[in-house]
Amino acid sequence: MSDILAQLADVLEARKTADPASSYVAGLYSKGIDAILKKIGEEATEVLIAAKGGDQHQLVHETADLWFHTLVLLAHCGLKPDDVLFELKRRFGLSGLEEKAQRGGSGP
Repeated sequence: MSDILAQLADVLEARKTADPASSYVAGLYSKGIDAILKKIGEEATEVLIAAKGGDQHQLVHETADLWFHTLVLLAHCGLKPDDVLFELKRRFGLSGLEEKAQRGGSGP
């Protein structure tokens, strides 16, 4: 399934040079990071509402929206899905407590 992430990353990269009037993503890029972050916040809230409502289809739909907009953010920042996948792979097999201790933080 990571193929779809790579395909989306390629499309999102191409949208950086697209006319904002012709592409939703190009429009987000043209508005800057604050617009992208606002959209991620909105989508995260919709995920929470869907989860609380118990509708699995809606939860999947809203999670897809959140992931998509997170991919837009990554692309905007010059990152790719593989950067996140490599980090997840690095953490695989570590307990959450071990991973947190390695970061030296008390946050999530």
